[in-house]
Amino acid sequence: MSARTAAAPARVARPVSWRRPVNTALRYALLGVILIFAVFPFVWTLAIALTDKTAGSSIYAFPQSLLPRRVTLHNFVDVYRTFSLGKYLWNSVVITGLTVLGTLLVSALAAYPLARFRFPGRGAIFGLIVLTLVLPGETTFIVNTLTLKNLGLLGTHAGVVLPTIAGAFGIFLMRQAFLAIPAALLEAARLDGASELTILTRIMLPLTRPSLAALGIFTTVTTWNAYFWPMLVLSGAPDKAPLAVAVLKLKGQFNYDPFNIAAGSIIMMLPVLLVFLAAQRLFLRGMEGAVK
Repeated sequence: MSARTAAAPARVARPVSWRRPVNTALRYALLGVILIFAVFPFVWTLAIALTDKTAGSSIYAFPQSLLPRRVTLHNFVDVYRTFSLGKYLWNSVVITGLTVLGTLLVSALAAYPLARFRFPGRGAIFGLIVLTLVLPGETTFIVNTLTLKNLGLLGTHAGVVLPTIAGAFGIFLMRQAFLAIPAALLEAARLDGASELTILTRIMLPLTRPSLAALGIFTTVTTWNAYFWPMLVLSGAPDKAPLAVAVLKLKGQFNYDPFNIAAGSIIMMLPVLLVFLAAQRLFLRGMEGAVK
């Protein structure tokens, strides 16, 4: 055995593959380019908002405008006080909060029977709901506006909220989350005498918190940034307009002052950005469950 072992040819060391580190470097380089394109507009807007306009700076002097000569918060204070952004900020909070609560409630109540009940036409109903995703939201503006006018809800926050809370995306997301719950758990609850409402509130909703959080975050971002629909409904009540509508008035109010416009844009973007960063893990978990 020793002679055979000695006669055996020595194993040649396999060369280290160069493809893996190169692929990793290319992947990170691509991600870096995407990050620059995604973050650059926000960084430039923030730099303009923090620039002291009395220092003779120009926003068109790139890349010097990315590094302000003198940093100040006066632009934020000026635009907030002069334009009274406080009331518009509160309007955005009210509209967004009501929309999120209504969307979560309607989506859960609609998705539960579509996921767990068996009745004729269930698949057709769900198919029609999903088909509405391919339709632009603008196609419903005329019908919704006429309906709100007949109900006397034009110029109110309720008129902005009610037509948007029954969305196909929310129903689809919650249905997929409910389908992932084991059927044996529901059957055990029914054998114990639990009602369907109890099963929904005590079992289904607690087990689908990531999906609820994802839907809430998605609705918050969409509603906070919405412009055309709130502008249309609240055109007769400008004091009730949200911040997204009010910020565009900064052009006329400040004679196209780019520093104040940038400050108003940052004030609008910052709250929803902080909410998303604080709950991004729940958002990713909820979207992953919907894909599965």
